Amino acid sequence: MGTEGKGTIFRRKDDRYLLYLPVRLVDDSMFPLKCESSMPVKIRFNPKDGKLIVEKWPEKES
Repeated sequence: MGTEGKGTIFRRKDDRYLLYLPVRLVDDSMFPLKCESSMPVKIRFNPKDGKLIVEKWPEKES
């Protein structure tokens, strides 16, 4: 268990990018996003500090 893990971002042949999150991280009881198979997420980044932020997509937004 833990609050961090090594993930991977990679480009597929169809020019889409995928972000891999380690199972041990996502299955941790403290992980803030509960997901059975897939879920929409909001992704943003801050170029000043180099952080990528992943949040659950709000139900009211489409």
